[in-house]
Amino acid sequence: MLKGSCLCGAITFTAGGLARDPAACHCSQCRKQSGHYWASVQVLDENLTISGSPRWYAASETARRGFCPTCGSFLFWKGQDDPDTGVALGALEAPTGLRLERHIFTADKGDYYEIADQVRKEEQET
Repeated sequence: MLKGSCLCGAITFTAGGLARDPAACHCSQCRKQSGHYWASVQVLDENLTISGSPRWYAASETARRGFCPTCGSFLFWKGQDDPDTGVALGALEAPTGLRLERHIFTADKGDYYEIADQVRKEEQET
């Protein structure tokens, strides 16, 4: 069971079941919303319980982003018609037992940093 919260604690969540595809997204939207790149893990919606009332922002026609309206923590990413939700790895309580499996949208990464680890890199998401 994964547990997490926003910075102020107004939003808490638990995720049971299998957490899959821990990834770091370097797209411009994730960088602008998070201030750098955003790391998340996918959990099935049926296994995700959210307490509190996140605000949802429609970042595009195909996805929305959930955040705490009090402290602004970016917590969730939800693709339209996806059966799962991306949950912020940085919002999870340790230990998570998770490790990044890939970096996505690396072609769009900021010019101020390098990706120096040995985790798989994808210019676009596959």
